[in-house]
Amino acid sequence: MAQFTVNPRRFDPYKNFKFRIRWDGRYVAGVSKISALRRTTEVVEHRDGGDPSTSRKSPGRSKYEAITLERGVTHDLEFERWANKVWNFGGTNGGEVSLADFRKDVIIDVFNESGQTVLSYFVYRCWVSEYQALPEFDANANAVAIQTLKLENEGWERDLSVAEPAEPAFNNPE
Repeated sequence: MAQFTVNPRRFDPYKNFKFRIRWDGRYVAGVSKISALRRTTEVVEHRDGGDPSTSRKSPGRSKYEAITLERGVTHDLEFERWANKVWNFGGTNGGEVSLADFRKDVIIDVFNESGQTVLSYFVYRCWVSEYQALPEFDANANAVAIQTLKLENEGWERDLSVAEPAEPAFNNPE
């Protein structure tokens, strides 16, 4: 198991605005929002007949919530290509779903303010359950057009090989 070193000079938690997501070995352009990584474990309550009137609780089945990605609409086709592997509208028999590769493992990288990788998570066996190619348009709005991708997954884990980096310091000339 990896050993963590603690940076005694860092008091601030990491910010949530420097991150990137990658699949197929490359970063995906323009992702501006990723929903939380959330796991829920069901509670199984049980009681023996001779027990007092309180229940015992034990963990049951765990499930991983879907992850939603958002980015501004561009000419980049990564979201659309992956969504089309799950359902290709107008595909002929045998060409509607890409069973061989509609699932992907993704990696979420988190960076500190200096751009150093501080955390990485592997998200396993993802597939697109929802794709929004275009948002609702409003001629009176002043906003970026956003597309979304909802990824179902079968679990995630932290990449323990990513160690806390030595933070850069600048020498100020006097």
